[in-house]
Amino acid sequence: MNSNINTLKIFAYSYLLFLYSPVLLLPIFAFNDSTIISFPLNSFTFKWFAGLTEETYLQESLKNSLFVAISTSILSTCLGILASRASARYKFFGKKSILSFLILPLFLPEIIIGVALLVVLMQLGLPLSLWTVILGHTLVCTPFSIAILNSAFANMDMSLEEASLDLGETRFGTFKRVILPMVLPGLISSLLIAFTISLDEFIIAFFLTGTETTLPVYIWGQLRFPAKLPGVMALGFIMLLLSLVLLSLFEYFRRRMNRILEDQSNVQFDNLFKT
Repeated sequence: MNSNINTLKIFAYSYLLFLYSPVLLLPIFAFNDSTIISFPLNSFTFKWFAGLTEETYLQESLKNSLFVAISTSILSTCLGILASRASARYKFFGKKSILSFLILPLFLPEIIIGVALLVVLMQLGLPLSLWTVILGHTLVCTPFSIAILNSAFANMDMSLEEASLDLGETRFGTFKRVILPMVLPGLISSLLIAFTISLDEFIIAFFLTGTETTLPVYIWGQLRFPAKLPGVMALGFIMLLLSLVLLSLFEYFRRRMNRILEDQSNVQFDNLFKT
């Protein structure tokens, strides 16, 4: 038994090392005073980070990516609220089939989604812009929002909603003052994960962007110039830190949501035991 556990640990650690070892090269070469990405290293420097502040196109791409990511996270979370609320509260014909269709983008290659959206937009005569990128990112991020919010709405204590309605509160007031505060950690988690996915997404943005590029598309363009590679490494290191911060916040609110749901379950069990 112990040998099997040790073997599993070795496999897990080896897998994590293989998976994240390329990421460890980012901080190494981001601070290396050389335009050549190779060992041995030269000297320690911050000039690649300082050079990023002088890149006008980089700043514009960053603004575009933030606009796309914020818009995508809001739209995805709103759609996730509607789908999760309907799934948890109501029973209707074809419910499981509709939910399966909504999460279908999770199982489709992004290049297929990007090409399909590009063909549809071209047929409709719509110009490519940041809004088309938002449309594509929302399609990809909405299943993640549904997956997060569905558990929050499904495990919510419905008796509190019924009590609010019995006391004369409207349905909208009940949703605003009772339901939303209870699923708030799930909402924040949905916003964070959608923001992170949209900020890092490249394939769909590559197909659907117009003259206004996003940050991943900008990085792809810079890779054609060897002299720009150290700056790209520095930018990648910054994006890595930002992604880790966002994912840490997402994990914090996810665990907080689970604790809230567990507390609600314990209260329901205690009330059932008392009756």
